[in-house]
Amino acid sequence: MSDPCMTISEACEILRVDNGVNDGVIYSLIDALPYYVEVATGYPITAQRQEPLCKTVYGFLLLKWYYADHADDQALTRSIDSLLKTISVIARERFGYYNEPGI
Repeated sequence: MSDPCMTISEACEILRVDNGVNDGVIYSLIDALPYYVEVATGYPITAQRQEPLCKTVYGFLLLKWYYADHADDQALTRSIDSLLKTISVIARERFGYYNEPGI
């Protein structure tokens, strides 16, 4: 993705890791975030930058994906699901379509 949804510094801050630690993995996760949100919610990638909830769910997804061994964290999963549902409703209202989160 030529215009990432967050910088590597922002991602490292969210993950609480030093820059340079697993940067390749983190870059790959950053690149996947907007595509995942678009498929899960119907919210177009081009409009996600203007939606603060997208930035919030990016951070939660990044945590869940990077620390996959803690994927059983139910509170994080519930937060992600709730945000994706909310973003789906916003997508339906703004763009006329709706995807039920279920990825």
